[in-house]
Amino acid sequence: MIPFPNISPDIFAVELFGMTLALRWYALAYIAGLLLGWWLITKAVKTPGLWAPGRAPMVPEQVERLLTWVIMGVIIGGRLGYVLFYQPGRYLSYENFTADPMAALRLWDGGMSFHGGFAGVVVAGLIFARREKIPALPVGDLFAYAVTPGLLFGRLANFINAELWGRPTDAPWGVIFPGEAAQTCPGIIGLCARHPSQLYEAALEGLLLGALIFWLVWKRGWLRFPGRIMGTFIAGYGFARFLVEFVRQPDYQFVSEGNPLGLAFQINGWGITMGQALSLPMILVGLWFLLRRQTP
Repeated sequence: MIPFPNISPDIFAVELFGMTLALRWYALAYIAGLLLGWWLITKAVKTPGLWAPGRAPMVPEQVERLLTWVIMGVIIGGRLGYVLFYQPGRYLSYENFTADPMAALRLWDGGMSFHGGFAGVVVAGLIFARREKIPALPVGDLFAYAVTPGLLFGRLANFINAELWGRPTDAPWGVIFPGEAAQTCPGIIGLCARHPSQLYEAALEGLLLGALIFWLVWKRGWLRFPGRIMGTFIAGYGFARFLVEFVRQPDYQFVSEGNPLGLAFQINGWGITMGQALSLPMILVGLWFLLRRQTP
């Protein structure tokens, strides 16, 4: 077993007028991911040789406006996805909503869904493409090209926050995450080690998938085929997330005595988690974009 590293979720904190203002690693991951993504997209649109007609679908000035739409899509979609997919009873039940109607909007209380953020970015990208009179598929390719560093940073921040850990394991790389919830492991006496599923996702969704997409863009010229890079990302993320879900601890609301694996949908003891259910459509959609016939 590996002890959890002594890393504070806060990079720094200051007291100001009786309030504590802190910069957290999770917030920095979002900021760094968005800024790096903006830089990568700007670099791509400034490289005419990456595109089929020898001209990018947008100019750098439009990338700045695109960043605003992406930020809105990530925040609104990510929060709504968490509320609808993972905590509808907590936020949307009549009793809870009437008691605290603003609870779903309090981002600082935690709770963001990648699948919701993905849907939000898709909607934001479609609106941006229509407003700017740009083909939608190249915009989607640019999103897919730029997003993996942000995923890497985000999953590393999840690990630092000691959240979204995996199921109990006796593997030598199992991590002893702090907190009562992480240490509540049925049938285990003493310290409970868990899969560092955040690091698995960082490696698969961030490093491996990102390296593949960068190679396809810069060495294979796949931006000349609108939709291919987007399809690679969608299918690749869906497949990686589907695999990690086998060792990732599901959200507590899905776990019960009769359902210790936290399966959201099951028949005769066989089933899938909510993360897997949301990833399957991504795999199918991504494969469709990859396999459809297209010439540059």
